[in-house]
Amino acid sequence: MKTSLMCLMLATAVVATGCATGNIKPTYVSPTQYQGLDCAQLHAEYARINQYLQQGVEPAKRTGVGLGIGLGGGWGRGGWGFGPSVSVNMGQSSDSKRTEIGRLFGQQDAIEQAANFKNCPIQHPRQKTS
Repeated sequence: MKTSLMCLMLATAVVATGCATGNIKPTYVSPTQYQGLDCAQLHAEYARINQYLQQGVEPAKRTGVGLGIGLGGGWGRGGWGFGPSVSVNMGQSSDSKRTEIGRLFGQQDAIEQAANFKNCPIQHPRQKTS
C-alpha cells in the first residue's frame, strides 16, 4: 500500500514538473560570455542554474517611476501649434515565470555549448523539448 502510494506521488510530481516546464523554449544566450570559464567553473554554473530551477523559480519584481518631458504638437482652438508636455508613469512590472525559465534554459544551453567547445561536455544535460 505504501509503495503504490509513493509511486503514485512520484509519478504525479514527475508529470507536474514536465507539464510546468516542458514546452518553454529557451531564450538565446551567447556562449561567448562563458568562454573565460574552465571546465570546473562551467559545470558548477550549470549545476547552480539546475538547482535554482529545481527549487522553483521566482522572478524578481521591478517597480519604477518614469518621468518624461517632451514637445507635443496638435490642432487646437488657436490653430496648429507646439507645446511642452510632461508625463509621469508609476507602476509595477514583473517578468513572468515562463520568461525567467526560458532565460535560464538559454543560459544552460550556452554553458553546454561552451563546455563542448572546451571538450568537457556536461554529463547530465537538460532534456530538450521539441
